[in-house]
Amino acid sequence: MPSRPSPSPDRRHFLKQSLTLAAVAAGAASLPRIALAGEPISQRYPDPMIEVIDDSFTQYRIFNAGVERLATGMYWAEGPLWVGDGRYLLFSDVPNNRIMRWDEISESLGIYRHNSNYSNGLARDLQGRLIVCEGSTTSSEGRRVTRTEHDGSITVLADHFEGKRFNSPNDVVVKSDGSVWFTDPPFQMGNNYEGHKLKPELPDAVYRIDGQSLKVTQVIKDFSGPNGLCFSPDEKTLYVIEARAKPNRLVWAYTVNADGTLGERRKHIEGTGFGALDGMKCDEDGNLWCGWGSPGVKEANPELLDGVRVFNPQGVAIGHIHLPERCANLCFGGATGNRLFMASSRSIYALYVNTRGARLPSTQAS
Repeated sequence: MPSRPSPSPDRRHFLKQSLTLAAVAAGAASLPRIALAGEPISQRYPDPMIEVIDDSFTQYRIFNAGVERLATGMYWAEGPLWVGDGRYLLFSDVPNNRIMRWDEISESLGIYRHNSNYSNGLARDLQGRLIVCEGSTTSSEGRRVTRTEHDGSITVLADHFEGKRFNSPNDVVVKSDGSVWFTDPPFQMGNNYEGHKLKPELPDAVYRIDGQSLKVTQVIKDFSGPNGLCFSPDEKTLYVIEARAKPNRLVWAYTVNADGTLGERRKHIEGTGFGALDGMKCDEDGNLWCGWGSPGVKEANPELLDGVRVFNPQGVAIGHIHLPERCANLCFGGATGNRLFMASSRSIYALYVNTRGARLPSTQAS
């Protein structure tokens, strides 16, 4: 029987190249979709996911802007931070022990920092340096607040108070005088998923790091699970979420004194109806945009709760952005500061709104 002629070198190269491309395509199809090109959740305008609770909210809704999912594939997204001079968003993927970076220009997602000591909240100081709440320990480090210098080196701003290690620094904000304020609940100490299971050395508290001396003071200690925090536009009020208040989560409003201490407090918002308040930001009109969702109890309805609840300066709910996932935290950003980025469980969502963040220094906005 005559033998079949061997394929020519050109044909062998073509077959090999075709098989290689087919294998690559098959592999790519099996990869998780971690970056999306502004995938809209709804095709309708106005977006039905944007609920107007009070007519006053209509001024903040842009008629032909809708909720988009920018990226997915995380385990628990937290602490979003807009870096305007680089046109990218940083956020923590806490259980995966990394800080992620979403680029606005290429609409791509990548890892900014691996082994981030289970980072949570992020901020920038007045010089544009990255401030990180490191919620647990990778090896011998963590449970601290750090500053990343412009050359990439890391400075520890605080890792203890009165000789005892912090619990799991959670959220952070920088005031215009350079002071750094952060919450320290025990949340990440309760499991080996978002860090390491440990016993707290300190009570739940909120701390202030002086912008000049770096002296650490405890400004709030009578709290159960301090979580998100932010300042009012004039910085005369500090809002702090008490995540383990009973029977409902609360937002407290504290008077901020000129010497960096806090004065009297008042109850500003109560998360009734099983609303799980988490992180929050204040806009330029004094409204609070709060991460919202189901706390996981059987009586709660996640489809109605998950998203962002907006409250006016009097603490009255005026709007709700519904999301398919619980929102942990959020920030304002984009080219003109009017894009709301929402870190929500496994994904990052965005929405253009008709307002901007209360404090948007040039290092964050442009």
